[in-house]
Amino acid sequence: MTELERAREFFAGDLYATEATGIVIDEVGDGYAKVSLSLDSRHQNAVGHVMGGVMFTMADFAFAVATNRGESITVSTVAQISHLASPKGKVLYAESRLVKDGRRTCFYQVDVSDDTGTLIATVTFCGTKILKN
Repeated sequence: MTELERAREFFAGDLYATEATGIVIDEVGDGYAKVSLSLDSRHQNAVGHVMGGVMFTMADFAFAVATNRGESITVSTVAQISHLASPKGKVLYAESRLVKDGRRTCFYQVDVSDDTGTLIATVTFCGTKILKN
């Protein structure tokens, strides 16, 4: 089984991200994950724009996929999102990249863009590693 298949199998249990929202894991690597989402009407807010929570959910899921592939579980302790533009395309992508990895903590940056290449949001995460039971 490939790393991508293992990640998809494990994170199939994250029903909010995968079922309710429709996010798909596209790539995984060391300190890296890329996820995508095909936008539809369930992602819109009352004025017809993509709800900000969609971008945050994608970023949070990409962070989780990038960080939870080893002997410990990583949980976010601090997250900050900067919304930069409204999506114009039909597909969103979130790419999570490791910036700093410590013994007990880590720091990741997640960029959310659309299929037109527009950077939509940047999210930073501080994570704490805890041992699996």
